[in-house]
Amino acid sequence: MLDIQTQAIDFTLPDENSTLVSLHDFLGKKVVVYFYPKDNTPGCTKQACAFKNAYDDFKKEDIIVIGISKDTPKSHQNFKKKYDLPFILLSDVDHQVIEAYDCWKEKKLYGKTYMGITRSTYVIDEKGMIIKTFEKASPDHNAQDILNFLQQ
Repeated sequence: MLDIQTQAIDFTLPDENSTLVSLHDFLGKKVVVYFYPKDNTPGCTKQACAFKNAYDDFKKEDIIVIGISKDTPKSHQNFKKKYDLPFILLSDVDHQVIEAYDCWKEKKLYGKTYMGITRSTYVIDEKGMIIKTFEKASPDHNAQDILNFLQQ
């Protein structure tokens, strides 16, 4: 994970409509950037739906929510439509941003080792500084954990 109180790394990635979105577009607002392994998988769907259910609370606080995975824009489009997700999903098929944010790690499943995305979240302030990180974020509680942190 990147350290808190450091400048967030700027990025530009396509959203579900292949429109380019940059982190610097949101200077002046708090931004939640969450990295997740794959659209339409049980844990990732739980996490996305938790953000959807808490979205009004994020919106009231003028907080931007961005989800990033290595899925394609088309996959994101289907995922957003299927679950009526109101926030931004960005596609990092080359996983350059995922790696830059230290979320591309060695994982193990059924005795096999492979590289993949760790479920991690960054909270970035209005000046682009990282103010909180959630490593190994809980799909069920990540959205509420962020709101609890921001409302302290």
